[in-house]
Amino acid sequence: MSTTGRLVVIVLFEGVDLLDVTGPPEVFSLARREAGDVATYEVVLAAASLEPVTTAAGVRILPDVTFDQAAGRSIETLIVPGSVEADGEQRVRAVVDPGLVERVKALAVRTRRVASVCVGAHLLAAAGLLDGKRATTHWSTAHQLAAEHPEIEVDADPIFIREGDVWTGAGISACLDLSLALIADDLGEEIALRVARQLVMYVKRQSGQSQFSVPLEQISATRRIEDLRHHILRTLGSRLTVADLAAYAHVSDRHLTRLFKTELGMTPYAYIESVRVEKARHELESSDATLERVAAVCGFGTVDTLVRAFRRRLNATPTEYRSRFRTRRDVVRPARPARAARAD
Repeated sequence: MSTTGRLVVIVLFEGVDLLDVTGPPEVFSLARREAGDVATYEVVLAAASLEPVTTAAGVRILPDVTFDQAAGRSIETLIVPGSVEADGEQRVRAVVDPGLVERVKALAVRTRRVASVCVGAHLLAAAGLLDGKRATTHWSTAHQLAAEHPEIEVDADPIFIREGDVWTGAGISACLDLSLALIADDLGEEIALRVARQLVMYVKRQSGQSQFSVPLEQISATRRIEDLRHHILRTLGSRLTVADLAAYAHVSDRHLTRLFKTELGMTPYAYIESVRVEKARHELESSDATLERVAAVCGFGTVDTLVRAFRRRLNATPTEYRSRFRTRRDVVRPARPARAARAD
């Protein structure tokens, strides 16, 4: 381990999610390998004591320093992972220990930038570090974060969000994307892309990319909305209006809007657009279809409408998105049989 350079401190505590802790060090290590002396990162794990810490996965990790020792140094980046607990009905809640919150608050004072991984955002929020800011977290606890901290603008869609020197990342594997973004901030996009290739990540995902697919969100509470969601998926390429959906569900337009806002947290129009964008993303990633074809299949009608929806939701045009996330497929063609020799 290097003893000089940019000091990255990762908070360690009982029950912490394992990948949240082990993912970032691997990324910073590869940055050192790719950039040499330019990337002098020193990554240390800090805990209340030097005793082994048991993660949520049951794997025990040894801290490098105590919180008190870390607080005595000038920290470049403080990374705060999280932990969750589930009740008997498998409903997940972020765990927020008041003592740990105070430790995070004290370390943040010594830090140039602070980043949370997954539900670690709840610890930053409790420490007052997200007040008045836009932030993300794992989608499963986003409602909890918004309910407990109305002063924060919670956006559960992006894989990470930067607000000045405070960064918040979404769930689990997004810790790699967040770490790559921190490296890009320090060393530039080229180094970050080289590290992404070493991680066998096709590209370094941008912050605007959604952390989950709309059709895979949590199931609606009522059968009526769930039926409507399946109806939308089946008829996505056709013209879908609030009146059409209300007629299908045998309710008034106003009642339909109220149902969507209550159960899905958005209007029917916003939900339809989100599903269309998700389908368009899949088409752009996996096919060579023209933008006109993608717009028609996904129900946008025109390319202009498709472009506006992508800019609004992903901060990128469909062409930009395809260039970043297109899955390359190597086509293996059978060898042509050799021509028989002509008899003269």
